Amino acid sequence: MTSRIKHFPGTSLSEKDFAEGKVLFVHDQLKAEFAWDTGIGIGAYLAGLKRGVILGASCSHCRKTVVPPRTVCSWCFRPMSEYVPVKDTGTVNTFSLCYVTWDVQRIKEPEIPAVIVLDGASQLGPASVVMGGIMHKLGEVDPQEVRIGMRVQAIWKPEAEREGAITDILYFKPLTEKEA
Repeated sequence: MTSRIKHFPGTSLSEKDFAEGKVLFVHDQLKAEFAWDTGIGIGAYLAGLKRGVILGASCSHCRKTVVPPRTVCSWCFRPMSEYVPVKDTGTVNTFSLCYVTWDVQRIKEPEIPAVIVLDGASQLGPASVVMGGIMHKLGEVDPQEVRIGMRVQAIWKPEAEREGAITDILYFKPLTEKEA
């Protein structure tokens, strides 16, 4: 079988070619200013977090409560405009033990992200397949003790330090059997 390598003739470029002006190029400094709008539902949610309240959107038609809030119901597709507080307690739906940070640095003690189904929020899917919830970190827990079904509660930043972000909740900690 013969080789079918094609030769593409061309001229290689060097830094010297650029410095001597042999290559046409334009250097521009873009001024890329932009703003991000949270929208109605997430805007209400973030304002609630600043006050120390977790808000969900309540559907007056099918009576579901969704966290974080949306403007359209995920079940019946009707508009939702009523925002109601849900509890800052919930149940761990799933979790992971992460031994690397977001920027891929190894760590000895794992971070524990979890999906938490909050009390007062509707569960997506059938009872045997619980879906939905918010993702946040777990804290004040031995990584070997974390389990699906664990009851947890939000630990909030001090009120003066809150800024209207999901990080206004520092983490969720396990509840004792009496508290659960």
